[in-house]
Amino acid sequence: MSQIHSSAVVEPGAQIGKDCVIGPFCVIGPNVVLGDRVELKSHVVVTGDTVIGDETVVFSFAVIGEIPQDLKFRGEASRLNIGRRNRIREHVTMNCGTEGGGGVTRVGDDGLFMAGCHIAHDAQVGDRVIVVNNAAIAGHCVLEDDVIIGGLSGVHQWVRIGKGAIIGAVTMVTNDVIPYGLVQAPRGHLDGLNLVGLKRRGVARSDITALRAAFQLLAQGEGTVQDRARRLGEETESDYVREIVAFVLGGSDRSFLTPGG
Repeated sequence: MSQIHSSAVVEPGAQIGKDCVIGPFCVIGPNVVLGDRVELKSHVVVTGDTVIGDETVVFSFAVIGEIPQDLKFRGEASRLNIGRRNRIREHVTMNCGTEGGGGVTRVGDDGLFMAGCHIAHDAQVGDRVIVVNNAAIAGHCVLEDDVIIGGLSGVHQWVRIGKGAIIGAVTMVTNDVIPYGLVQAPRGHLDGLNLVGLKRRGVARSDITALRAAFQLLAQGEGTVQDRARRLGEETESDYVREIVAFVLGGSDRSFLTPGG
């Protein structure tokens, strides 16, 4: 049975799952769906056409599902879908989508969104993503699984960040980042691979060696980045390298970060 504090406002139409906990002074809009065992600490606002998956915890003063911070937004129907077992800390904001971006902002499972961070309209965020304090993810960005965004960093709209990549603190990212890349410095230099993350996930030494060789070829080989990626795809036997190849050849509105720039 759900526990709803007497001071909370749950508008008619909202759907509350089993065994939810809704704390003092929370406000839940009429089109909100909470899965089972969702917990909202005090003073949380969940509004819009928003779904929050099972066992997600939202901490005080977070605002989830508000309209986009986009001057092109004209009140069209849009949604925010948040997966299971996320931890959404204090003062986090996550916005619904826009018609021009597909209409849906998506957040996967098992993420950690630290205090003050922002997930903008139409962003597509994968599983096990960590966004550290006061980082901002702009509209239409794609963060694949296992990405880490350092504190006080910003990711420009439409940027894609590949699986397992890590962005250092106080970094501005304006170009796509290959899977497993390591990006740092104020203007976002690609400085290598996220070797610590790869080792923590138990990636085989042979795959790490293949990734290092692939990184060097992408950095220094002949032709465009796409040309180098095609050659990698023809030569490699590593599934991890194939993920980089697929990412590079997958198309984007933005160019790729290259080593040192």
